[in-house]
Amino acid sequence: MHNKGFEEFGNMRRRQVVVRRSEEQAARNVRIVKYGECQKNHAANVGGYAVDGCREFMASGGEGTISALTCAACGCHRNFHKKEVETEALSEFSSQTSSGI
Repeated sequence: MHNKGFEEFGNMRRRQVVVRRSEEQAARNVRIVKYGECQKNHAANVGGYAVDGCREFMASGGEGTISALTCAACGCHRNFHKKEVETEALSEFSSQTSSGI
């Protein structure tokens, strides 16, 4: 099994590509991770429930920095934002051809 993976911190989408190969079939799975609205309860300390309305995670720092995990809009850590995972499975079949000679 051969794994490839990369992350895009600019728009905080993470893409991971997994490639599996056998003699007759090659399968490829693409996984895209996006962080949506903030779900942090800002009124938890007083027994209530209130969210700030932040609709999408935006990194406040550059790629590879610690501030890339903090949202520029609401100031919360990326873990408070709803994680949305999208997976695509692609298959390629290899065929053996004969020349017929």
